Amino acid sequence: MATYLTPALAWRRLREGNERFVAGESSHPNQDASRRSSLVENQHPFAVIFGCSDSRLAAEIIFDLGLGDAFVVRTAGQVIDDAVLGSLEYSIGVLGVPLIVVLGHDSCGAVSATKTAVETGKMPVGFIRDLVERITPSVLTSLRNDENEVNEMVVEHVKQTSQRLVDSSRVISTAIETGRAAVIGLSYSLVEGRANLVSGIGDL
Repeated sequence: MATYLTPALAWRRLREGNERFVAGESSHPNQDASRRSSLVENQHPFAVIFGCSDSRLAAEIIFDLGLGDAFVVRTAGQVIDDAVLGSLEYSIGVLGVPLIVVLGHDSCGAVSATKTAVETGKMPVGFIRDLVERITPSVLTSLRNDENEVNEMVVEHVKQTSQRLVDSSRVISTAIETGRAAVIGLSYSLVEGRANLVSGIGDL
C-alpha cells in the first residue's frame, strides 16, 4: 500500500517507532512474507534517512521500521558527496518521500577524528582525509562557539549537513518551499537509544 504522509506525520511515525525501541517494545512491523511480496513492483517509503555508517545506528531498528518504510543512505559521519545528493534527490523527486532525516550520533568516530585533526594539525591518510575535510567546518564552528565536546560538534555537524542539503540541491529546496517535504536533524544517544530533534527546515 502506498504511504503518502505529510512531513509532520512522517516525523510522528518515526518518533513513535523510536519510543517503542527505547522502551524495549519494538513491534517489528512490515517484516513478513506478505509485505515482501507487496513490494516487488514498487516502493513508497515515507522517510529517507541519511545517517552515519556506524554499526550501532541501524535506522530500521532504532525507528522500529520494516521493508519499504525508509529509504536509507549512510556514510561515515553522514558526509555529503555527489552520490549522496543524487540518492536523496531520487528519494524526493522520484519516490516522493516527504521527510529527509539527517541522523548523527554521540561519540561519532568521524567527528572525533576531525576534532583531533583540527587540534593537532595532523591530517589522517588515505580517503579518511576526505571525510575529515568535509566535517572540519562543523568542528571549527563548534570551537568558535566554545563548544569543545565531541557530542556538541556532532549536533553542529547535523545542523550544518541539513542546511547544506538544502543549499546544494534545487530538487530538495523546491520540495521544502512548496511544503511537500521537510528536513530534520536528529542526534542519537547510544546509551538511551533515543533520537533527539536538533534542527528542522520546512513545515513540520
